[in-house]
Amino acid sequence: MKTFTNLISVPELKSTMESGRCRIVDCRFNLMQPDYGRREYFEAHIPGATYAHLDDDLAGPIDPGSGRHPLPELENFVRALGDWGIDNDTQVIAYDHANGSVAARLWWMLRWLGHSKVAVLDGGISAWIAAGQRLEKEVPKISRVTFSPSPDESMIATTEEIVAAVARGEVINLVDARDAARFSGETEPIDAVAGHIPGAMNLPFQSGVNFDGTWRSADDHRRAWANLLADRPDKPVIAMCGSGVTACHLLISARLSGRPEPRLYVGSWSEWIRDARRPLATGK
Repeated sequence: MKTFTNLISVPELKSTMESGRCRIVDCRFNLMQPDYGRREYFEAHIPGATYAHLDDDLAGPIDPGSGRHPLPELENFVRALGDWGIDNDTQVIAYDHANGSVAARLWWMLRWLGHSKVAVLDGGISAWIAAGQRLEKEVPKISRVTFSPSPDESMIATTEEIVAAVARGEVINLVDARDAARFSGETEPIDAVAGHIPGAMNLPFQSGVNFDGTWRSADDHRRAWANLLADRPDKPVIAMCGSGVTACHLLISARLSGRPEPRLYVGSWSEWIRDARRPLATGK
């Protein structure tokens, strides 16, 4: 069976489902209505899909120093993977409403634990419905399996290292996936402080998808990254956002462009602003 590691199309998913040996995970979530995605799942979902909740499954408890979506305890997440029927050989397909912004978080978390056979459904459940594919309400009965994690901490960037780099005046390729108005500090509808980390660049994750939520072409992603990094040093990229979720979208974008996969600043802006001594910037 073909292995999918970035994106998977609706026809490819349909064929993979027919061949068996894959697990589908519904990651729909609305930040302003945390129960919305779960309700939608129980109303209708792609056949065979289980559900992963961003706050409950793909993140851990918030503490005074963390961002809004810290990583969950490893033991808890590994247990959830087993409950979802995901072992080390399973092809995993993650989807959300359309653009993959939450599904990409599960994609990255599995890669962080050493599992590369994971892909995001291009266009999400919206593309599935638009293609005339059926949905179901039945919650699948899944036999529990065992997942053995191999965490790669080199995939994670920390607040401490970014603080140190900014203090040294070092130029780092820190790319923020939030929309331009939030990055510039013009508006901030979610976090308590507006602006961005000094020296960061802005590449809104929404710019990587079409109007219908499907991903833009690999050439489009290549051009976007080439333009963004044209005058920057040849250094690895670190991706961030508000809370380490939509930044994962940029990791797939970079891979589609042919560039090395960036590291993820899991804490992101919502962790950075926990300490008022950390420098802030506004404007473009």
